[in-house]
Amino acid sequence: MTKKVQFKLSSNNVAGATSGILVGEFNGWDINKGIAMQRLEDGSMVAEVDLADGKAYEYRYLLNDGRWVNDDNAKKFVSAYGMTIENCIVEVAKEKKDKAVKASAKKSATPKKSSDKNTAVAAKTLVIEAKQDLTKILGVNAKAAQLFQSEGVKTYKDLGGCTMKQILLILSSADLDKKVKHATSWAKQAKLAAANKWEELAAYQSELKSTK
Repeated sequence: MTKKVQFKLSSNNVAGATSGILVGEFNGWDINKGIAMQRLEDGSMVAEVDLADGKAYEYRYLLNDGRWVNDDNAKKFVSAYGMTIENCIVEVAKEKKDKAVKASAKKSATPKKSSDKNTAVAAKTLVIEAKQDLTKILGVNAKAAQLFQSEGVKTYKDLGGCTMKQILLILSSADLDKKVKHATSWAKQAKLAAANKWEELAAYQSELKSTK
């Protein structure tokens, strides 16, 4: 069975954004299938989604100013694998059923077979790629991150594969090529992030910050 679940993002998190989408496991972390949020008079945003009951789903919000934000109302969070961010978790309560149905449901909740595990691993990989936050790269602000997203540069791997000429070309389309810092280091930073070398990335960023 499915239940209609309401998601609400507070006005504090919305801040200066004018629109946003809800993205999570229920839509494969595909921002192209993101669920549009409706902005209320108090500045908050809401969306309603039909979700299967008895399950838990990871989710976040992507605002049109390039920020990924979490839900203040979420009761649980989980660290995203290989990332320094957390995803919100919503648990959809299961409808009460008779004992026979409950017994059947319990049986279906037994450990998954290896083929199911392979599917779960593939899905997890998609999640990791979809939710990479380019603002973790020193010098990439929210506006630049949003610009990269619109040009198809959505992951650390994508950014790491860009030449300096390509980066400047994308930035120049919004007159950002002369307004950002450390752009010449972005590809190297992104490659470290893509390889999950977070300690090396932090050391490199500290070095960049200390250089005048």
